[in-house]
Amino acid sequence: MIRVKVPATSANMGAGFDCLGIALDLYNIIEAEEIESGLKITIPESDRGYIETDERNLVFISMKRLFDEVGYRPKGLHINLINNIPITRGLGSSAACIAGGLVAANELIGCPLNKNDIIYLAAKMDGHPDNVLPALIGGMTVACIVEGEVKYVRIDLPDCIKLLVMVPDFQLPTSKARAILPQNVPLQDAVFNISRAALLTASLITGRLDNLPAAVDDRLHQPYRKGLIPHWNEIMSKMAELGTKGTFLSGAGPTLIAIMDKDYDKIRTEMDKFLAAFEQHWDVYVMDVCRYGVELLAQGKGEIVCR
Repeated sequence: MIRVKVPATSANMGAGFDCLGIALDLYNIIEAEEIESGLKITIPESDRGYIETDERNLVFISMKRLFDEVGYRPKGLHINLINNIPITRGLGSSAACIAGGLVAANELIGCPLNKNDIIYLAAKMDGHPDNVLPALIGGMTVACIVEGEVKYVRIDLPDCIKLLVMVPDFQLPTSKARAILPQNVPLQDAVFNISRAALLTASLITGRLDNLPAAVDDRLHQPYRKGLIPHWNEIMSKMAELGTKGTFLSGAGPTLIAIMDKDYDKIRTEMDKFLAAFEQHWDVYVMDVCRYGVELLAQGKGEIVCR
């Protein structure tokens, strides 16, 4: 049996719409084996009603996509999913299915595709690389698709950086969050985002963390989506008051993430108290950056697959 550990991800990081992403220290496990016939998919009881257990399952679709790519026909499949990444919360649960499914399928049949093949196939399936790429290789990634190839840079963030991840108890489908965005934006808004995304990337590479509150600012998606997040303005103001290094919408939302370089537990405690006053329930976590991406698990040890 193949066992794959794949991290949650956060796309965009504010200004980097559809091109920046980061892997989080939160994981799903995908177990897969070829069986004599049929398709058997097992999931946690708590996920029933949210995750399909037939041919519509995204992990199965991803595995089949790789099998089709290389011309392999399994006799049957047994897939077991151990899920920790919240669904439709902007934490890359779909990207984890795609990345993990492709890697599991590739390992199951002797690795006919290389790392770059899998990265490109994952980006094609997801539509853009900002979620699937950090899931595969870890860290923070900057990427775009150019003529059938994903061009990317992987960045190791300063060790002091941790993320305050605030997950509300309501879901926000990506389709809804994308539908609210305009098809055209003013030139000045495009320039605004280019400058911030460049500043964010350069500041994280050089350790200029004082730039981050300005660098995560955005005019392409967050101003339109913030109306879908109750108490957006109050939360953003509180995060600034607590001295975080910038707060942004994780992917399409509704999860919010703040960058921290100190006082991690103090800030988490303060935000727990602050968010408890609202009608929605929020779970608040301090998370590290996942620095390795998807791993192949064997006998309790992890082997990095796509680094």
